[in-house]
Amino acid sequence: MNQKQPRLVALGDLLLDVVISPGRPIERGTDVPGTLAFRRGGSAANTTVAFARAGGATSLITGLGDDYWAGRLMSSLRAEGVRVHAVRHPGSSGRLAALIDDRGERSFVTERGVADALESSEIEPAWLRGADVLHVPAYSLFAEPIGSASVRASELAHAAGALVSTDLSSQGPLLASGVRKSRARIAAIAPDVLFANRDEAAALSRETGRRAWVRLLDQAALVVVKDGAWGCRVLWGGSDTMRQIDVAATRIGGRIDTTGAGDAFAAGFLYSLLRSGGREAMAHEQALGRAAMAGHRTAGEALRRGRPEIRLG
Repeated sequence: MNQKQPRLVALGDLLLDVVISPGRPIERGTDVPGTLAFRRGGSAANTTVAFARAGGATSLITGLGDDYWAGRLMSSLRAEGVRVHAVRHPGSSGRLAALIDDRGERSFVTERGVADALESSEIEPAWLRGADVLHVPAYSLFAEPIGSASVRASELAHAAGALVSTDLSSQGPLLASGVRKSRARIAAIAPDVLFANRDEAAALSRETGRRAWVRLLDQAALVVVKDGAWGCRVLWGGSDTMRQIDVAATRIGGRIDTTGAGDAFAAGFLYSLLRSGGREAMAHEQALGRAAMAGHRTAGEALRRGRPEIRLG
């Protein structure tokens, strides 16, 4: 087993999340009680935090604005032990409003701001040096110029012998970009590991169930289908000789903001995979089973711990 401290670099969003939890169903044209909090968000940032909490070394490559919130977000991330490579652009940092219903389900309104303004020429090769894995959420793939920046970073990572992973993140952007374009952009970063949930797998493959999962193996050698409280499926071996293991998860009750749980799962899975040997462990059932269990633990810890609130002053 590889005892070297694993290092993950993520490329993508560091956002301000405005989390709104109504105390009862929203009524049109009037007020309802509830809570509102400012929290650090962004799929890439969430992944780095969870990876650092698992014991890994981690850094984030991101685009931020020249506003007040950029400094608050970077300070919050650095307090978690994450190194931040932020490229600042004129304008507002990305922000997102998350509406949490009484079952913990989330609906989002996103203002991207300058989150997609990162350019390929702004990627410093030194930022990828020593990385064991580059993680690129799909949010970083479909808009420009950040999509080209993601491809450039992936080329540097592959050349250095690092793994590249991606998470399909959300079916909305996949469908909005078009299936053909989405598949082409994912192919451009040549991921070794691909994370998806059922809806995202169906959106990208135009199939459902097992047929969708098999098609994802055309995009990556190792596919992990996340299924929330029901666990996950890990698939490998190619579409013609596919192997699969199912790993159950422990359900966490109560009304919980599940934002970032999938990112934490990916972080835990990748951390364990790297500790087991990285690329050499990708075809070993026991190592993959341990990685899936580690992903479930990391996601559960993130849900129980929650995300710290960012104060205005």
